[in-house]
Amino acid sequence: MNNKVLHPRALEPVTLLMIILTSVIGAIIGIQLITTLGISANTSIVGAIFAMILGRIPIGKLIAFKSVHRQNIIQTAISAATFSAASSLMLPIGIPYVLGYENLVLPLFIGVILAMFVDALLLYKFFDTKIFPAAGTWPPGIATAEAIKAGDKGGKNAKVLVGGVLIGIVGSVLKIPMSAFGVAFIGNIWALTMFGIGLLLRGYSVQLFNVDLNAYYIPHGVMIGAGIVALFQVAFALLNKKSIKKSEELIYSKDAKEIRQAFGVGFIAYLAIALLIAVLGGIITHMSFGMLIGFILFATIAAFVHELIVGIAAMHAGWFPAFAVAFITLIVGILIGFPAPALALLAGYSAATGVAFADMGYDLKTGFILRGNGSDPALEKEGRKQQMIAGMLAFSISAIVVLLSYKSYFAQDLVAPVNHVYAATIQSGVTGDVAKQLMIWAIPGALIQLIGGSKRQMGILFATGLLLINPIAGWAVLAGILLRVIFTYVTKGKRESEMTVFAAGVIAGDALYSFFSSILKIGK
Repeated sequence: MNNKVLHPRALEPVTLLMIILTSVIGAIIGIQLITTLGISANTSIVGAIFAMILGRIPIGKLIAFKSVHRQNIIQTAISAATFSAASSLMLPIGIPYVLGYENLVLPLFIGVILAMFVDALLLYKFFDTKIFPAAGTWPPGIATAEAIKAGDKGGKNAKVLVGGVLIGIVGSVLKIPMSAFGVAFIGNIWALTMFGIGLLLRGYSVQLFNVDLNAYYIPHGVMIGAGIVALFQVAFALLNKKSIKKSEELIYSKDAKEIRQAFGVGFIAYLAIALLIAVLGGIITHMSFGMLIGFILFATIAAFVHELIVGIAAMHAGWFPAFAVAFITLIVGILIGFPAPALALLAGYSAATGVAFADMGYDLKTGFILRGNGSDPALEKEGRKQQMIAGMLAFSISAIVVLLSYKSYFAQDLVAPVNHVYAATIQSGVTGDVAKQLMIWAIPGALIQLIGGSKRQMGILFATGLLLINPIAGWAVLAGILLRVIFTYVTKGKRESEMTVFAAGVIAGDALYSFFSSILKIGK
C-alpha cells in the first residue's frame, strides 16, 4: 500500500488554492476579532464545513474535497491563519505601539514571526510523545474530527453529534460557556476539577473571603510554582530513562532522545530570536552588558516556559491563559529591572509563543483521529507532514496580511484591548511586595502540581482557572464532570464513544455560535 499516494498533498493545485483563500479569510477574521472584541475565535469547524460543502459541488476537482483528509488540511490552514494573525502577530506588536515605541514595532514583528514558526515546529516535534501524547485530550481537535467524521459517514453518531451541537448553541445563546461543559466529558477529571475550582475561587473570592485574588497576585504566584514543578517533571521524564518502559514506548511515535534534541534546537532558536529582537530593537544601548545578557536569557527561558505551560493547559482543558502567563513574565521582568523598551519587547515576545503551539496540537489531534488513531503509522506520518505544510503556508499568509494592514488598524487606534493592560503595568511598575506575594503563593502551586503528578497537571490547570475571570465556566465544568460520572456509572462505561461524540458536538456548537456572533458584532 502506498500511503503517500492515498493521503492528499497540501501543494496539489486545487488544495493549495483553497489553503490560500481560507488563510486570507482566516487572517482577516483574526485581526478583526482581536482588535474589536479582544478575542480570537476557533475557525476550525468553519473551515471543515466549508470544505465539506465544496466536496458536494459536482464540479470538476471540487469533488476531491469529499476526502476527510483534504477537509482536515483546509481546517488546519484556516485555524492556523486565524490564531496566528490575531494572537501571535497582531497582539504582540500592539504593545510597543501603545507605549509610544513605534520604532520597536517592526523589529518585534520580525521576531514574533520567527517565534510563531518555531512554536509550530516544536509542537510538530513534540506531538505524540510522552509530554504531549496524541492520545491526549486536545478538546477542539476532537470536536473538529467528530464533525468531519459525522459529515462523512452519518449514522447514529451523526445524530448524537447534531444533538450536541444544538445543545451547545442553545447553551451559548443563554451565555453558558458550553466549551467548558463539553470538555468535562472528555478531559482528565482531576485536572478539570482543579480547573473548575480555580475558576470558581477567582470568580467568588471577594464574596466569599472579601479578598481580590488578583490584587495580591495569587493566581500568578500559583502558576509560577506549578510551572516550575511542571518543568522539573518534564525534565525528569526525559532524563530518567528507567521511567520509560518498553510497553509505553510503543504508544508514542517519538522517543525521549528525539524530544531532548527538539528541546535543544528550540532553546537555541528562541535564544537567537531574543538576540535578534534586542539588536534590531536597539535596546542594547539602554542596558549594560550584564543586563543585556540577562535579558536575552530571560526572554529565551520565558518563551520556552510560556509555550510549555500554554500547551499543557490547551491539551488538557482546551483553554489556555496565554495572555495571563505572558503578564507573569512581564511582572518578573519589571522586578528584575529591565528598562521600559526592553519590557515592551519582552511582553510581546512572550505573548507570541504558545498560541501556534496549542493550535497546531488541536489540528494534529484532528488528523490523528481521522487517520485511525495511529493504526497506520506511514499514513499518520505523511498526514502530519501535509498538515504541517498547510500550517506553514497559513502562517506565511497571515504574516503578509498583518504586515499589509497593521498600520491602518493602528492609525484608527485599533489594538487588542489587553495591550493597554500590558502598557499600563510597564508604565506604573510593581513594588517589592509583589515579589514576596509571588514567592508565597508559588508554594501551594508547586505542592498541588507535585501531588497531582505530570499526568494530571493539577497545579497548572488550577492556576489556569485562577487566571481566568469566568465563574460560570467553573460551574459548567463541574456540572459536566458530575453528569459524566453519573452517565458512566449508569451505562457501566459501555457508551464512552457516544459520550465523546456528544461532547465534541457541544464544543463545536459553542465554537460555531461564538464565531458567527462575533462576525455579527463586527458588522454592527
